[in-house]
Amino acid sequence: MGMTMTQKILAAHAGLDKVVAGQLIEADLDLVLGNDITSPVAIKEMDKMKTEGVFDKDKIALVPDHFVPNKDIKSAEHCKCVREFAHKYDITNYFEVGEMGIEHALLPEKGLTVAGDVIIGADSHTCTYGALGAFSTGVGSTDMAAGMATGKAWFKVPSAIKFVLKGKLPKYVSGKDVILHIIGKIGVDGALYKSMEFVGEGVKALSMDDRFAIANMAIEAGGKNGIFPVDDLTVAYMKEHSTRPYKVYEADADAEYDEVYEIDLSSLRPTVAFPHLPENTKTIDEITEEVKIDQVVIGSCTNGRIEDLRAAAEVLKGKHIKKGIRAIILPATQDIYMQSIKEGLTETFIKAGCVVSTPTCGPCLGGYMGVLAAGERCVSTTNRNFVGRMGHVDSEVYLASPYVAAASALTGYITSPDKLTTE
Repeated sequence: MGMTMTQKILAAHAGLDKVVAGQLIEADLDLVLGNDITSPVAIKEMDKMKTEGVFDKDKIALVPDHFVPNKDIKSAEHCKCVREFAHKYDITNYFEVGEMGIEHALLPEKGLTVAGDVIIGADSHTCTYGALGAFSTGVGSTDMAAGMATGKAWFKVPSAIKFVLKGKLPKYVSGKDVILHIIGKIGVDGALYKSMEFVGEGVKALSMDDRFAIANMAIEAGGKNGIFPVDDLTVAYMKEHSTRPYKVYEADADAEYDEVYEIDLSSLRPTVAFPHLPENTKTIDEITEEVKIDQVVIGSCTNGRIEDLRAAAEVLKGKHIKKGIRAIILPATQDIYMQSIKEGLTETFIKAGCVVSTPTCGPCLGGYMGVLAAGERCVSTTNRNFVGRMGHVDSEVYLASPYVAAASALTGYITSPDKLTTE
């Protein structure tokens, strides 16, 4: 029996000719990632190891992004810990305020992640880099510490689920709707510790930003990782952003998959995940009652990229959000922020009555820049809507695409953008 794409990457990094699902391996790492919440814990664990230093200062990325700029003394102390560690070991890829961004948007933009890599990060959405044909997965802070010290990590080789994508996305439907549709179909544990491998002619119709959003939320289905084949679009992205060599792996024709799903992209509709799980999805057409909201957040490691901002601006241009609605826009990196300004998107947002923030995870985890009070509802382009995720335990988060989020800001209730054009 052949190997899946993920299994081939892991075998190569473990120095093995072949691996099988369930096998325990030790693999060499191409990159170890941490942020301002998880890195301090890893740094303290490293101190206990009495190591001589890090395995490779060029293969560690430290990105303060969750509470940055610091919201309080505790977050400032966390960032200070990371900053001092980065200076002590001369970490090449340490990104301070003013040059930082949301980690999972920043690293591909900086060219630090390419096809064929094995990447671990002490953040669950590290699976984002599978959009480039890399194996990337989230780990705990202790594993991050071991990775920084040794350049290695152990894995149980995952089995896989194949998602065969066909057709093209309709207007106002994006990668966010694709992954919400899939999670709604298989559930939040439907891919538990499995590789979610996306294939088919429909992949070619997806932009890189679509692919990043889909891979990013593999973890919301319980996936160990999400991964896309490397095509011309992937290669063009890597050539634009990176000078690192990459390696293309392809699944064997006789690779074994636990399940195979076919997804007709042309049949999808804007999709919303209702509280309090990403699997609790409804298409915009299935929402029969008016769901009034208080806040909209457009940003995060899932949907803070330039195409996401363009989508929101397309809906908001020349209009103003409903009185009493708070709309917060978070470009995912400084470069995306600058591009938004150059294209006039930022002006569109401000004229529409939105707040435009510096890059930060902020409200996604209920940190700051948009925390919800009891009874408040938010339509958010983030990735989780658990109880209390964005603030009070009695608040509600509805996950949606930038198109739906922007349209909802205009009406004050969950709205499809195509509904706006017909009203």
